[in-house]
Amino acid sequence: MLKFLKGVVAGSGSGPNNLPYNIGEPYSSAWGSWTHSRGTSKSCYSYVEPQSTATIIDAHGNCLKIKVPITATEIMLDEPRHVVSLVQLIRKTGQIPVMKADEELLVGEVYLVVPASRAHCKDDGSPVSIFSLSGSNANDGHLAAGRNGVKRLRTVRHPNILSFLHSTEAETFDGSTSKVTIYIVTEPVMPLSEKIKELGLECIQRDEYYAWGLHRIAKAVSFLNNDCKLVHGNVCLASVVVTQTLDWKLHAFDVLSEFDGNSEASTGPMLQYEWLVGAQYKPMEMSKSDWATIRKSPPWSIDSWGLGCLIYELFSGTELSKTEELRDTASIPKSLLPDYQRLLSSMPSRRLNSAKLAENSEYFQNKLVDTIHFMEILNLKDSVEKDTFFRKLPNLAEQLPRQIVLKKLLPLLASSLEFGSAAAPALTALLKMGSWLSSEEFSTKVLPTIVKLFASNDRAIRVGLLQHIDQYGESLSAQIVDEQVYPHVVTGFSDTSAVLRELTLKSMLVLAPKLSQRTISGSLLKYLSKLQVDEEPAIRTNTTILLGNIASYLNEGTRKRVLINAFTVRALRDTFSPARGAGIMALCATSSSYDVNEIATRILPNVVVLTIDPDSDVRSKAFQAVDQFLQIVKQYHEKTNAGDSTGAASGAIPLPGNALLGWASSLTHKGKPSEQTPLASANSSVPLSPVVSSASSVMDSSNIMPVRISSSEDIADQPAPVSPSSTDGWGELENGLHEENGNEKDGWDDIEPLEEPKPSPALANIQAAQKRPVSQPKLQGTSLQAKNTVKITKNEDDDLWGSIAAPPPKSTSKPLNLKPSEKVDDDDPWAAIAAPQPTTRAKPLSAGRGHGAKPAATKLGAQRINRTSSGM
Repeated sequence: MLKFLKGVVAGSGSGPNNLPYNIGEPYSSAWGSWTHSRGTSKSCYSYVEPQSTATIIDAHGNCLKIKVPITATEIMLDEPRHVVSLVQLIRKTGQIPVMKADEELLVGEVYLVVPASRAHCKDDGSPVSIFSLSGSNANDGHLAAGRNGVKRLRTVRHPNILSFLHSTEAETFDGSTSKVTIYIVTEPVMPLSEKIKELGLECIQRDEYYAWGLHRIAKAVSFLNNDCKLVHGNVCLASVVVTQTLDWKLHAFDVLSEFDGNSEASTGPMLQYEWLVGAQYKPMEMSKSDWATIRKSPPWSIDSWGLGCLIYELFSGTELSKTEELRDTASIPKSLLPDYQRLLSSMPSRRLNSAKLAENSEYFQNKLVDTIHFMEILNLKDSVEKDTFFRKLPNLAEQLPRQIVLKKLLPLLASSLEFGSAAAPALTALLKMGSWLSSEEFSTKVLPTIVKLFASNDRAIRVGLLQHIDQYGESLSAQIVDEQVYPHVVTGFSDTSAVLRELTLKSMLVLAPKLSQRTISGSLLKYLSKLQVDEEPAIRTNTTILLGNIASYLNEGTRKRVLINAFTVRALRDTFSPARGAGIMALCATSSSYDVNEIATRILPNVVVLTIDPDSDVRSKAFQAVDQFLQIVKQYHEKTNAGDSTGAASGAIPLPGNALLGWASSLTHKGKPSEQTPLASANSSVPLSPVVSSASSVMDSSNIMPVRISSSEDIADQPAPVSPSSTDGWGELENGLHEENGNEKDGWDDIEPLEEPKPSPALANIQAAQKRPVSQPKLQGTSLQAKNTVKITKNEDDDLWGSIAAPPPKSTSKPLNLKPSEKVDDDDPWAAIAAPQPTTRAKPLSAGRGHGAKPAATKLGAQRINRTSSGM
């Protein structure tokens, strides 16, 4: 592949400097005469050309000046299976982009003709391994064997064989002497002997890792011998390298040759470069050059002997120096000893086939080999097998060598999740393995997969991501959250699954601090407005809690138009007692966001009502809130009296309790209403005490008590304010029921009073007589329907309407929704993103007079009835 580099390097005389790779420090060991060095890829060459032609570096490394205009097609016709790429783009992108066939070359630019297989590959400084072999002249035997190794490595591809990237041959001159060097570029690997020392595994973990590595080398040898009919000829510890994922791979193909078993009459050597193999690694027939016996033997006979040598060097920890050392079996595991002896049989025909070694040996049956093998063939497993495996994987991973789990299993797991072959439980294992990484490694190895998983349509994956968001949320950057994560998470707000809606809501506690103000105001608050009227009480409660917790991330204008409306108009009037408690605590936790006017006119009037709430926990919180806000007003009063004008601007006096709120009861822990208890938030670093009221105080039809406003003894039995079930927005109810203190018609302004013409003196007594017999029972129908929607606040004439209140009904009806105030602040920007108005409206009262008057139609809220008496 990269044959074109040969001419470039040879013609320049600068040796490896012209390689598209940087050669680093060499390793201390390598096979044969090769030098194994570290390296990195680099971008291609730069040239300064005259502005009259374009320059082409062809496939043979020749620099050609070509007159323009000319298209890429004309160049590719001269170089089949090659493409044209602009050098400037290669340097800029780190890749090799391909020109279109009809695209013309530009004047003064430099173009590279590369093999089609190199198109779009990266040259971005990624690590590689570079093997080099030098000789005094081109006819050197080592160089000839090296060229054979390059050819074989390039054409033989297998997962357990070293991956070839590029190669080139360079000739350099030093005075009158020349030096030829062959370069092979492969995936980044490390000699096995050095990697073993680096890992430092012991006991069972060492044996498991060795078993996995030998299993892979046995499969590679089996592939060469049985499938390709090739003989490696030099299997030993030096011919094995280890990748960055700790995979063992076979290389050193200089001696590799076809098995010539059909030419039994031939007497010449079957392995042309067998002289490169050390005497200690040669079987008896090869030492005697008995090629006739070798040709009659199975194709695996020579390499099976080599596997035996590898096993000895591996477990003894020393390099084999003479053949007789193979008889020492003290270090060989007992479960592997029978196979080891069969591999080193003195009779070639009786040596164990490497394929049978990999398939049947008891030594290879351990947790590590089975786990990795399962992951590698995951696509062949059914859903039940996958689910069972991934549920056991978190505990299994703790028993395996930690470095192998992080470098091998973790990439396999991330890849399987990313491409959809893994089940949802695999996410738990991924996050557990990721917790063993440093923060930098977690950001590079785990986070990219997690970000991609947010786009998954698998509901189980989405639930898993949201359930564990506290484990990785802090590692996500603000840009990634705002641009890549939030657009996918936000779909959960509208999901039909209540559990997913609740998990999405709770995830905002982690994600909201990383969102931009534009996203919060333009998107998030819209969804939270709708969730405050969700059918699930726990979701309504947790929405209020979330608003209290993220209030500090809202800008001042948004806080002023959202928080009071969300907490007072909706939360404090919810039929679910924990929701009312959450509204109170949210107001306390955000007390520094309100000025004295808002506290006095909008917060305290709504909170005081809850001091007579049926739920004792709500009443306790209400009294605490009243004390806290009165303390703010008192301090403001004292500052004002002392002449401190700064107190007039704001009542934001910091008090204890401005802390994160804990989550209320969760949908994922549902029970009977009497069994529901609040759950502390896993994300709340400073949970507020006491937490939101228990779900055991849920208000249902069994504990809503009848209300008689006219009786002072029964006022403690007043039901909780009803919750708006419509999708009216927070901004539309900016001032609640206390919009204007001086407006005595607050809540009544849509009802026109009946104006009767002044009767003549002759008719006055008749009309008085007609009205006098009107009895109270005839008004019970209207009063009964108006009773359940009575307003919490009292106007000046509340005692008058309380005197004609209907008696308590036998059965409690479902609380109706409060009619929002008709007066709306047109300048309120929050109204623009509030939920839509209710689609139904109450009918107006019908007018009538005397005995013939029909009962007025019911209206949400208490109603005004015009009465006259004979005494008037």
